[in-house]
Amino acid sequence: MYVCGDEGDEKVHKEFHKDYTHGIQFKGWNNERVVNLPSTMAGRVILVLDGDPPAHKKKVQKVVEMMEMDLGSGCLIHKLYKVYLYILHQRIAGCLIAEPIIVAYRVLSNSEAPKSIKGTNANDNGSNSSTLQFGGINFQREAVKRAPSAINPVALEEKHTGAVFLANEAVPATCGIRAIWVAPSVRRKQIASHLLDAVSSSTDLLISFPILLIFLRMSFCEGFVLKSSQLAFSDPTSSGMALACSYFDTSSFLAYKSD
Repeated sequence: MYVCGDEGDEKVHKEFHKDYTHGIQFKGWNNERVVNLPSTMAGRVILVLDGDPPAHKKKVQKVVEMMEMDLGSGCLIHKLYKVYLYILHQRIAGCLIAEPIIVAYRVLSNSEAPKSIKGTNANDNGSNSSTLQFGGINFQREAVKRAPSAINPVALEEKHTGAVFLANEAVPATCGIRAIWVAPSVRRKQIASHLLDAVSSSTDLLISFPILLIFLRMSFCEGFVLKSSQLAFSDPTSSGMALACSYFDTSSFLAYKSD
């Protein structure tokens, strides 16, 4: 909220709008855990942990507040979280929050979902008749053919709207994707996929001293690289469902119940 015509308010609003659209401004830190990703990337991914300096955690909190505008407010971070920030053109263009988990559940595909919640026909008897009857009035359906068009990313998200149903049997999992967000101006540019790749990659902790550079390799689970089958999503939105289906190349990925 701001007052139109007030120079101070309009300046703050303009800066806020830019932060939301392009990502929060970020000039870098002296010590960053840079995740090893392909050199073809336009930006870089850095990892932030709970024990990092207060300035780092303060920046993460500011990003989380921005994320909550799209994903809804809630406890997105805690002491065991790991935050992956995608830096592009000196702005935080994306963020992934991960946490350790033990088990997850397979998301049921459309054909596996309980019959009581599947889509039904307009007629009570379930027939495929093209006629709809309301009282004494009959309506005839008309099939409209549309010319084929290129795949629309928005249509993919609409396809995954509705409730998410999970299998009853728990399976082992290691990493929970608690939340993932990308700034509006740079969506559809594989940033979310790069963030997911970063979770299972190693990192280089670069500490700058006058003479010495120290590198420390680590990952979400130190000592080995995570497989995609060890990742699970928490309460995915329609956009999250579309991302998961595209990233894992299946509609039957893993999800978990966050506390």
